[in-house]
Amino acid sequence: MNDLPADLVETFERKLSREKVPDASRNFYRKWLRYFIDFCHKYDFPSADPTSTPHFINKLADKKQSLAFQRQAHHSVALYHELLREQGKVAPTRARPQATPTAGQAPVRAPATAPPLLPTPDEGSGARQPPMFRREGRSQSPLTEHQVLQENVTREPLALSASAPVLPANAQWHQAIADLTDEIKVRHYSPKTLRSYSVWVRKFQFFTRNKEIRDISSTDVKEYMKFLAVRQKVSASSQNQAFNALLFFFRHVLKRDFGDHSDTVRAKRTKYIPVVMSKEEIDAVLKHLSPPYDLVVKLLYGCGLRLFECVKLRVANFNFDAGILTVHDGKGKKDRTVPLPRSITKELQAQLEQVRDVHQQDLAERDWAGTFLDHRLEVKYKNAPRELVWQWFFPARTLTFVPEEKRKRRYHLHETHVQKAIKQAVTRARLTKRVSAHTFRHSFATHLLQANYDIRTIQQMLGHSDVRTTMIYTHCVPSRTVKEAKSPLDF
Repeated sequence: MNDLPADLVETFERKLSREKVPDASRNFYRKWLRYFIDFCHKYDFPSADPTSTPHFINKLADKKQSLAFQRQAHHSVALYHELLREQGKVAPTRARPQATPTAGQAPVRAPATAPPLLPTPDEGSGARQPPMFRREGRSQSPLTEHQVLQENVTREPLALSASAPVLPANAQWHQAIADLTDEIKVRHYSPKTLRSYSVWVRKFQFFTRNKEIRDISSTDVKEYMKFLAVRQKVSASSQNQAFNALLFFFRHVLKRDFGDHSDTVRAKRTKYIPVVMSKEEIDAVLKHLSPPYDLVVKLLYGCGLRLFECVKLRVANFNFDAGILTVHDGKGKKDRTVPLPRSITKELQAQLEQVRDVHQQDLAERDWAGTFLDHRLEVKYKNAPRELVWQWFFPARTLTFVPEEKRKRRYHLHETHVQKAIKQAVTRARLTKRVSAHTFRHSFATHLLQANYDIRTIQQMLGHSDVRTTMIYTHCVPSRTVKEAKSPLDF
């Protein structure tokens, strides 16, 4: 994101001073103006055109910004456009082209321009202050910077008067996103798939400038894919993910034919060879990790787990008598079993004792509702959230308050905490490799291959659906063939 030009900052600062914007809020006003100009540059909206403001506010609403911040951002952009009018630099409003009706078809009217979100500073009487500084039933005293931040954290909407304007929203697109959510949940796709697909559809909405859904065609998709590749310069995986998201959106939400996209250039991913650490490098990283992160990394490497599979382990997943760890709901909703490393059995049992202690403390809490359970398990097993076998093996340090229930629950150790701990440990170990949590899973598969385990066994332990995915690790093992071909009888 580029900084604002120095001359614009200077003139905008004088404008804020003339409008009597409090000093504590001016930094926010400059920030919103910077975001607005970057938004217009990114999505090809004219920043000098006031009709671009509703699109920007809709973007803030999609980002879950509070109503106070949306109002503040709108007032900042309104002051910017007023400043341009004073300088004679306001761009003319661009009329939306109307579609030419075919024979026997009623003419299609372009939608009216969205009304302004907030009254302009010239409207009304009294001090010319943005509406975010007013609260119903209170004196018109400005909110401090801390109060504005607290407003955004708590997500409590401001009390609005009857005459307060309503933020514009495209009902068709909002309904389409809701339908997309339903279609993904019906198929039991992962929450990450839902999150990524929703983001790409929203970005496609802004690219088409809130175009009517009935007018969306495959040509728009082709233009968007070209925009991502040429203008945005996204990676091949991001470009293909966007294409798949729009393909799903057309087929299952819009119920339309996606069209022939054979002429659409699909980005070709480079053949990725995973980074693999040696046993000595893994030991060096473990030396700089403190509990429970060291035990998490040992399970990542010792069992070949993905990071989200490891942090979501529960007490019932461990079978110490048989020496087996059962992974439930892995990638693709698949279950699998892997052998528990014998060298860390005592550490795992010590961690289990800590889980028991935390569980006893939680039971003593009056407002503790238990742990979080997936889907409808809590409805089927009402006492399960408070039972030991359903508790997280790596519980979070603090309880999480659930506003809907007005009670507290225990969540598991967050993935980002593990990632930060690994990054710090790798830095202290002074490794020259780019190491992440998934690198330990790569090292697990490669070291098994070096120990002459067959590829099918490794595939089952990793939970891969296709053996071709597991074959990538053959590139990490040096070849040991000899030049002269021999018969196995002569070995």
